[in-house]
Amino acid sequence: MGYNISIVLDERRIKENGKYPVKLRVYNKFTKKVKRYSLDIDLTTKEFETIWINPENKNLRGSNNEMRLKLQSIETRANNEAKEMTAFDFSKFETKLFRKSSDKNNVQYHFNLVIQKNTKNDKIGTAESYKYTLNSLAKFSQDQNNCPINKLTFDAITIDWLNDYQKFMIAKGKSYTTIAIYTRTLRVIFNNAIEANDISKDIYPFGKNKYKIPRTKKVKKALNSLQLKKLFEAEVLNDNEKQAKDFWFFSYACNGMNLKDIALLKYSDIKNDSFSYYRAKTFDKTAEKTTITIYLTDFTKRIILEYGNNNKNGYVFNIVTQKDDSAIQYKKIKNFTRYINDHIKRIANRNDLPNDLSTYWARHSFATNSLRKGASMEFISEALNHSDLSVTKNYFAGFEDEAKKEFANSLLDF
Repeated sequence: MGYNISIVLDERRIKENGKYPVKLRVYNKFTKKVKRYSLDIDLTTKEFETIWINPENKNLRGSNNEMRLKLQSIETRANNEAKEMTAFDFSKFETKLFRKSSDKNNVQYHFNLVIQKNTKNDKIGTAESYKYTLNSLAKFSQDQNNCPINKLTFDAITIDWLNDYQKFMIAKGKSYTTIAIYTRTLRVIFNNAIEANDISKDIYPFGKNKYKIPRTKKVKKALNSLQLKKLFEAEVLNDNEKQAKDFWFFSYACNGMNLKDIALLKYSDIKNDSFSYYRAKTFDKTAEKTTITIYLTDFTKRIILEYGNNNKNGYVFNIVTQKDDSAIQYKKIKNFTRYINDHIKRIANRNDLPNDLSTYWARHSFATNSLRKGASMEFISEALNHSDLSVTKNYFAGFEDEAKKEFANSLLDF
């Protein structure tokens, strides 16, 4: 046992009421660190000795007896919470100790823990995705089971509950992809609660012979070379459409660079005819940070020259500013992406191109057209900053049949 827990009277400073604060003293034997937690209880030295120090005094009556029972309850709970931890940690101990006893089995509580953690770590997009899932679960729980989300417990989420949730989502017109995203997020919350020893593994509703999260085949969003040519040469009706098309092709020409990474690109990243950056989406997911280098072309140089900030000390493009915190950055990048997608769709609709064309297509279009032009899988994997070649191969799942048809038709093209 790497800790010691006790109830003490903090006599370092007397309060105005002539009493001292009673505190929970916790000592970590490994770090030799001591913390005292206020219990909002004040006693005189004599009261404390009577109620707590003299355990042989079993004849306490009234308020004194109630106070002893209250302190015993606090000490017992503190010991139980510490005992459940594999290794004693003050931060986790504090979280567990000062929450309501019902929180350990509460779904919303565990969602909020993850949301708060990601928000604190500037992972605004991840925090938002957990909020979306929680809102969806809340609607189902209220509408179908008349259970408000703050009352939803883990043991209520059974295999049948999840199957009913899936039917509910389908009836609302949601896709299996959305259902898969939300139920995977819920599964993470279940695993977090189990790891924290807040719930039993026995109630885990996912896996073999239990609820199966829908497996969906990703629809690959890529333009072929003829479609890319048509989009590149398409007439634009205003400056908004021109900017949308320019940034779409800037992403495409920069190895399918994500719009967030474009927004966060700095002039200091540019050296001669290339720039280097770390991909924001995967930066915190890998211990080894891989730099991506993009070589500039006449086209990408023109985009930087035309849309770049005059001040060369900060970001290249006027999408976010140095003063923005992570929440404002997230909002601005999301709005800019929506703006680009809205206007690129207008161009697509007038030119008989896919009506759901978006910035997402630029990355896949770069990858598939690189493959068709003879680039190796290894080259594309590095360009896309994939962690493993198998990820890249999976990325192309669904294009094989089209590629085979093209190959078959080309056999007699002597």
